[in-house]
Amino acid sequence: MKLLIKGIGQLVTVTEGSKFLAGNDMSSIKVREGCLAVAVDDAGKIAMVGSEKEVTAKYNEKTFVTVIDAGGQAVIPGFVDGHTHPVWAGDRVHEFAMKLAGASYMEVHAAGGGIHFTVDKTREASEQELLDLLVPRLWRMLRAGTTTVECKSGYGLDAENEVKMLRVLERAKKLVPIEISSTFCGGHAVPKGSNAEKATEDVIVNQLAQVIKENAAGNLNVENIDVFCEKGVFEIEDSRRMLKAGQEAGLRINFHGDELFPLGGAEMGAQLKAEAISHLEEISPAGIKGMAEAGSVAVILPTTAYILRLKHPPVRDMINSGVIVALGTDFNPNAYCLSMPTVMHLACVNLRMSLTEAMAAATINAAHSLGRSATHGSIEVGKVADMIVLTEKKWEHVVYQFGQQDMIKYVVKGGNVVF
Repeated sequence: MKLLIKGIGQLVTVTEGSKFLAGNDMSSIKVREGCLAVAVDDAGKIAMVGSEKEVTAKYNEKTFVTVIDAGGQAVIPGFVDGHTHPVWAGDRVHEFAMKLAGASYMEVHAAGGGIHFTVDKTREASEQELLDLLVPRLWRMLRAGTTTVECKSGYGLDAENEVKMLRVLERAKKLVPIEISSTFCGGHAVPKGSNAEKATEDVIVNQLAQVIKENAAGNLNVENIDVFCEKGVFEIEDSRRMLKAGQEAGLRINFHGDELFPLGGAEMGAQLKAEAISHLEEISPAGIKGMAEAGSVAVILPTTAYILRLKHPPVRDMINSGVIVALGTDFNPNAYCLSMPTVMHLACVNLRMSLTEAMAAATINAAHSLGRSATHGSIEVGKVADMIVLTEKKWEHVVYQFGQQDMIKYVVKGGNVVF
């Protein structure tokens, strides 16, 4: 046996058999109290959850490679970050002052900043340089309790550089013990000197075709397709074409929608049965209804609205309507946040989510957005043993202690102690 965590005073399992939590169910996550233990087998899967007496009666403590005594403190699932852009060169700290002075996202974009600035720097960087930048970022995510993360390309905007970014993610999987769900995001912006129609054609005919070819050859393992569906970037029909092409090629739809303008991206995504749609600051009531009916996960990114001073997405309306709500950091040069506990805090304070809703959104629901909720996102027998051991007796401290991560004592990924 690989790992025994004993002496657990509070164990947040989140669910018992559910693949996601929606509506009122988000307010009733599963929490056990007492002297508890979790046993992990040699494959890194959870073999038993129960009282310490029951677990140690079935599995002799001496048979475990590693034993952690939680000392009466809380244990929670590893976090799942549902939306990041971690592969890039060239920070945009110089733009921060512009935004503080009142420049909007699209004004910075039009001035040659934003995505295009990062595209230029990322194209100039070698694959090794990008890897050297990525690896420390992934380790910082792990330190903050993230054990599974969605990672996008999107700063290449041509076949050569998009594939370069995706190769960097494949190499990082071998260097950092964090699980990555890779996303092709060639439709992140219209390249300089092009237009939406030409860029859409290039994404479908050249970029996507190359990604699928690399997937088939075993060089890449790209799971999702993403598009920045936004007014003045890729609008509804161009976005639909790219997403549908990816879907027909076997990729899951997980895209940016209704962030800056109420374009109807959520309605379009629901029609395509998108697995997930992110941002949604400007989602309409019809979009909320469509997503609830389609089962599309709303991946909410509190850092974006915070740093860009946007209106907050109507999360309470989404939850009350039965939309599955997940959370992500949106880590990128515009929103430099690697910490899911910080995101959970912002979700509670600014979006008026409850603590239990934030926990469900950062674990089982985010796992569901990536097609992993059958194996990740909760502490249940048979699931991957991704857990966080806290220094506090109550799990709520991981959200309450804003901007801190000292309450995280151990991070466990697949039964291995990685921090």
